[in-house]
Amino acid sequence: MLPLCLADPGEELMIKKVGGSAEIKKHLEDLGFTVGGSVTVVNKLGENVIVKIKDSRLAINEDMARKIMV
Repeated sequence: MLPLCLADPGEELMIKKVGGSAEIKKHLEDLGFTVGGSVTVVNKLGENVIVKIKDSRLAINEDMARKIMV
C-alpha cells in the first residue's frame, strides 16, 4: 500500500483506504475516491496530482493525495 501521490502515472490502481478527518473523507468520497474504486494518475504538476476517476479528470493537491492509499 502506498499513497496516491507516490504512484506512477498511467497505472490503474485500486483504492484501498481513504484517511483523514471525517470531513476530508466525506469530501474525497463525494469526488469519487471510494474504497474498492479504481483511479489512474495522469500526471503530476508541482504539488498537484491529476487523476482519472470515474471517466472524469480531477486535480487534487499532494496533501489530499497522501490521504488516499492504493
